[in-house]
Amino acid sequence: MKFLFINGVNLDMTGKRERNVYGDQTLEQINRQIAEYLKGDECEFFQSNCEGEICTAIHNARADAIILNAGAYTHYSYAIRDAITSVDIPVVEVHMSNVHAREEFRSKSVISEVCKGVICGFGKNSYILAAESFKL
Repeated sequence: MKFLFINGVNLDMTGKRERNVYGDQTLEQINRQIAEYLKGDECEFFQSNCEGEICTAIHNARADAIILNAGAYTHYSYAIRDAITSVDIPVVEVHMSNVHAREEFRSKSVISEVCKGVICGFGKNSYILAAESFKL
């Protein structure tokens, strides 16, 4: 399978910010571990702090599945929601933290309804669990 992993706003700071929530590994280190775990599959990684660039990445995706951690855009980006509905590629929403155990605003997602599923709370393994869900 070909996976596109999209990480949104502030996820480039993974390993530096809120280590008690996101751990101390950088996004680049996490991406390498994901690719190694999924070595029989093709993995492409994209990160942007810009909402429009995330939408464009979704529009231009050439993948069997998209694994999307939109970061804070999860809670209010109707543009990303519309981008998801504009393609025929299944998307799984992921979060490294358990968003339901954090601030109340984090438990509301405007993209969940248009995603195949949601996985949260398993750290970097949330990405791997999302990818594995397409193999079942």
